[in-house]
Amino acid sequence: MTGPHGYSKDKDAHLKRLRRIEGQIRGLQRMVEEDVYCIDILTQVSASTKALQSFALQLLEEHLRHCVAHAVERGGPEVDAKVAEATAAIARLLRT
Repeated sequence: MTGPHGYSKDKDAHLKRLRRIEGQIRGLQRMVEEDVYCIDILTQVSASTKALQSFALQLLEEHLRHCVAHAVERGGPEVDAKVAEATAAIARLLRT
């Protein structure tokens, strides 16, 4: 097992990806400041949203492979808690 969380082994890549998303958001701010055409801003909003969703799905997959799988290996009531936690996270992602 690598680190306390499923994402730990890819932490640097995740941080790089989040910095790129942060740059997209800063770009949105600049676009508004510069009075860019609405549709162009909305196109960037869509790209930023997709980037965040993709990151969230990768993080969820790592959670399932690491945290949930580890709970299953140990057994006991923690399995139900981890499955419920993952199910709630999936439900939140579907609402976005």
